[in-house]
Amino acid sequence: MTIKIQSVHFDADQKLLNFIEERVNKLSLFDDTILGAEVILRLDKNENTENKLSEIRLIISGYDLFAKRQCKSFEEAVDQTIEALKNQLLKQKGKKTIR
Repeated sequence: MTIKIQSVHFDADQKLLNFIEERVNKLSLFDDTILGAEVILRLDKNENTENKLSEIRLIISGYDLFAKRQCKSFEEAVDQTIEALKNQLLKQKGKKTIR
């Protein structure tokens, strides 16, 4: 699986990049047809403390899945985004077995 990570208007450190790659790679346990992932990290300009935004698009043969979360830290935002994608994958897998 190829993972593209973009950090908008800041440079993500290697520790954060490794964390994201590790989490995204675990999604392949739920669906082995995942071709790649695009991760976008950005800082929201509002004054709120929850200004870290994570967007992940999973590229799967036949369709794409997308999730977006905003939290206090990038790690927390990525975790919540991955959890949302995991739920979407399980839902899709349930639809495939019914057919």
